[in-house]
Formats: sequence, C-alpha cells, structure tokens
Amino acid sequence: METSANSSRRVRAGLFEIDLGSSEIHKAGRKIPLQEQPFRVLAILLECPGEVVTREKLQERLWPADTYVGFDEGLNTAIRKLRVAFGDSAENPRFIETVSRRGYRFIAPVQITSPSLAVTKAAKLGHISNRTKWIALAMVVAVLIVTSLFVRSTAHRQQPHAKIMLVVLPLENFTGDPQQDYLADGITEEIIARLGTLDPQHLGVIARTSAMHYKHTQKSAAQISREVGVSYLLEGSVRHSGDRIRVTAQLIQSSDQSHLWANSYDRELSDVLRIESDIASSVSSEIRLTLSEQIHQRLAAEVPINAEAHDAYLRGLEGWNLRTQHGFQQAITNFNRAIELDPTYAPAFAGLARVYSLAPIFGGMPAGEAAPKALEAANRALSLDETIADAHCALGFIKAHYEFDWPAAQREFRHAIDLDPNNAYAHLFYSNSYLSPLGHHEEARVEMKKAIELDPLSPQIQSFAAVTFRWARRYDDSIAQFQEVNKMDPNFPLNHERLAQLWASLGRYDQAINEEMKARLLTGEKLQNVTAKMNALRLELARKGEEGYWEQQLQCAQNHQNPPEAYTRPYGLAIVYAHLREKDKAFEKLESALAERDTQITELAIEPQFDPLRSDARFAELEQRMGLLTR
Repeated sequence: METSANSSRRVRAGLFEIDLGSSEIHKAGRKIPLQEQPFRVLAILLECPGEVVTREKLQERLWPADTYVGFDEGLNTAIRKLRVAFGDSAENPRFIETVSRRGYRFIAPVQITSPSLAVTKAAKLGHISNRTKWIALAMVVAVLIVTSLFVRSTAHRQQPHAKIMLVVLPLENFTGDPQQDYLADGITEEIIARLGTLDPQHLGVIARTSAMHYKHTQKSAAQISREVGVSYLLEGSVRHSGDRIRVTAQLIQSSDQSHLWANSYDRELSDVLRIESDIASSVSSEIRLTLSEQIHQRLAAEVPINAEAHDAYLRGLEGWNLRTQHGFQQAITNFNRAIELDPTYAPAFAGLARVYSLAPIFGGMPAGEAAPKALEAANRALSLDETIADAHCALGFIKAHYEFDWPAAQREFRHAIDLDPNNAYAHLFYSNSYLSPLGHHEEARVEMKKAIELDPLSPQIQSFAAVTFRWARRYDDSIAQFQEVNKMDPNFPLNHERLAQLWASLGRYDQAINEEMKARLLTGEKLQNVTAKMNALRLELARKGEEGYWEQQLQCAQNHQNPPEAYTRPYGLAIVYAHLREKDKAFEKLESALAERDTQITELAIEPQFDPLRSDARFAELEQRMGLLTR
C-alpha cells in the first residue's frame, strides 16, 4: 500500500468510515478491529469501487512470489474477515461481492470524506503537470463532494409534512432449519408492528402480507421500492441456537441503494422484544422521525419475556396467517399454550380474539361458538394492555357482525386506527364491517384505499375493494377491480367466485360460468366433476333462461364441495331464492342466517341482489332488528 498517497485518505460506506492512512475502520464512532492483511485487501478494492479486482491482481500486489502457495487460503480468510467486519454475507452481499472465477468488487456506494482522495484519483489519471488542469480537477472534485453531500442530506432529511414509506423485508432464516421459518417471519411481523406505531403521521409501513411477497426474493432494492412505493427498506436475518438469538438488520435508502444503518444483536431469547425496540429506535433516528416522549418511554421500557410463551405465540401467528381451517386450529392451540405459560401475555389473547372472530369464515366453527370466545379473549387482552390495536379491531368486528352494536363497532374500529394508523386490516374492517353496511360508501372507499396503500400486494384486500364498489353499485369499477386482482393472483379462488356472482347478478351468465369454473378448479374439485356442473348450468340456462341457471345453482349448493362464499349457507341461498322470486323461502333463509349470525347478514341493506325483496315489509323489519335502518 502506498502510504504516502493514502496518508489522510478517508472514505465512507454506509455507517462505516474507512481511514486508509491509519488502517482503521469506524462504525458510528466505534472502532472495528481488523487485521492488517484484510485491510490491505480492502484498500485495493477501494481504489476502484464498483469495479472487479481480479484475484491475480490481489495476488500480485499483496502476496510475494515466495508465498504464492498459501495465497488462496490467505485471500479467502481476508475476505471472510472483511465480511465479518462489515456484517456482510457472500449470499446477499452489500459491501463485497464475489465475482465468480474472477475476483471481488466493493459494491456499496462510497463517499469522499477527505479531499486528499482527489490526489489519488488524479494519480490514476496520470501525472498531470499543467497547472490549469490541476485547478480544474480540484474544482470538479470539490463540486462532486458538495453535490454528493447535498443530495444525500436532502434525500435523507424528512420533509416536515411528507409521509415516507418503508417496507420490512422478511428476515432471512439463517438457522439452516426450514422449521424455524416461523421465528424469522414472526419477528418480522413484530418489527413491522413496532415501526408502524412510531410516528404514523410521517411514516407509513407496508403490511406483512405484501412484505412476505419478497421472502427469498432475488429482486433488487430498487425494484422492490418501485413495486410497493417505499423510500426505505429494512432487511436482515435471524439465527437461533439454544437460548440465544442473533438478529441482524440494515436500513437501505431506495433512491441510491445506500446503506444508512446496520447492526447485529446477540442476546438471550427472552430479550427479543428489546432487540425489536432497539431496531425500531435506530431506524426512527436514521430517518429522522420526531418521536413523542410516550413512544420513547415505551421503546425503553421493554423487559425480558417468557421465551417459551413468545415462541408459542409466534407459532400461533404462523397458523393465523395461513387463513385455513388447519392453520386456525394450530393458532388456537399455540395461543392458548402461550397463555398457559404466561397468563399476563396480552398479545396471545389478542391473537385468540382475531382467530375466533374469523373462525366462522376460515375455521369452520359455528358463529354461536366462536363469537363468545372472541369477545372474552378481546376483553382479556385489553384488560392487560389497552393499547393493542388488533384487540380493538377484533372487538369492533364482534360488535358489528355478532351483536349489531354499531356505535360500539365504530368506536372500536376508530380506536384501533388511532392506535395504529398503519394497520391495514383495521382500515379494511372499518370499511367493510361498519361503513359499507351502514351505506357510507364513499367513506368506505377512502378507508379501503388506505388499506391498499399499506398492503398493495394483498389479493384479499384488493378483492374486498371490488366488493366495496359492488355494494356502492359502481359495477364497472367493481368488474375492473376484480379483473385486476385476477391478474395479480390468478390462483385466488375467492376472487373468481366473487366475480362470477357479479356477472350472474348482471345477467351475464356465460362469464359467470367461466369464472365459477376457475374458482372450483382452484379449490381442488376434480375437472370431471366441475365440467359436469358447468355443463348442467349451461344446459339449464339454454333450456329455461335465468330461472334455469338459478335452479341449477340450488343443485350445486347441495354438493359437499363448493368454492368459498358459494351459495351454500343460508345467506347465499336467500340470494338464489330472491333471483327466483321465491320470497317466502328467501326470508326463511335470511332468518336462519340471522339466527346463526352469518357474518354476511350485515350486508343485507346494501346487497343489490336483494332488490326483489325490498318492497316486502319483512325486509325492513329485518333491517330494523339489526339496527341497519338507523343509517
């Protein structure tokens, strides 16, 4: 290394400042220990950042001829030590990239922090003796330094009224055991929740559903940023061994792919919440959020938890996020296990409340059994911690769909949103479980738009947006939205079933049959059976017109295998009878749906397919009993 050229040369890469004169690396003011040979390799890589430095060149510069025998092992060791110093990895490099069969390159953006670098750059251009060229070069370098610092500072500085967006990419499971994915995914979800409540006025955090689309992704930070519309990305990894856990995290600015902050935490499992709070605190500092004193106190107040209870809780989250009957059973078992281990564990009670509230939809549990359990769990969670937004949201869902207590439902949904404005599902349920049922269609659309902004890649939320349009009788918008979801996720059966029902309600039966066929095949029905059912629908439609189509739907409903939200439950059968103008049977089914507390019964006042029943006094009486006439 030519020390004369590097005597005062300093560069910055992310949080690291590299002093090539003193052969030292500092991170946030703290010296990072590094041996001489790895540092010499680093110095050569920094001579031409972004360019490949071949192994041959490194060998020529650093390993004398008589030591060539140990070159490969020595270079590999030096690179490994550099990656340890930078918290980097060969699999997902952010600083030093291995170029197969060629060499290495330093890929992180490099900033000049001392003007002497201009001398080095000038030397690489050749010995320039002309005084004018030296002056011009110095001016160019000065301008570049000032411009670089200005651009970075302005990009990095939060504007007073701007809302910036961030996505937490799924933490990589570095345990080597796929069975430990639940741990990395669960901690990812908890970090998302913590960041979402820091400064919601200025920071929006992409929801878990969209973030999980990038699990094991090969997409670049720039591409991810464009797809979900964020300014920052947080990524990292989790290692777990025995009662220890190691979490690494780094913050990336999407505008220039620069690494603003990175750190690793090696602690007891019982301190995992402290790790999550420390990460949230560091991120907020780096993107310059102004946190309230209450938030500062909350982040600082994390205490060790029962590690075994927390593990059971994360396993419960895994089941909850599956949205399947088996997954819900797994969630109930594990949330209850967490509560047994720690009866004061409020998030586990909130998890139970969420599962039980939706168990009639996803878990195959009768509403009469699920609703009281959901209510009990939600109230218990809030008695332990009144600030859990998910518990308020679940309580709002229960108040709306099972008790028809609309003022209480509104109060709980609003409280959930106030506590966590970045909670996509709070906006979703406020929209379709309160605002839409009471006919507040424009407000419902606004809330649904907020949910989509926070969870743009969620087909479930995008599909509900189409339903929101349908309830408002904006059929063209609804069709367009359903079709957009089909492009986003062509294998989402519920969206095909909903579009099929919309086509049928509009009298476009051929399109309805095509979509229903897709829904049935995607839910696992055999092609032979589906083809027979769809042919029967077409035959009866040709023979008897609309009446034949709806009569055949009654036959399909008797089959044991049907898509979600098909016309199988009393509410759906009431819709079929309304199309057949069989009012008495339609009202009989609506009474059954009301008695069972079918979650869809709250859609009664806004469902266009019940128009044939609206002139009947029994319809208004039903609305009155559910409190829907107060809208």
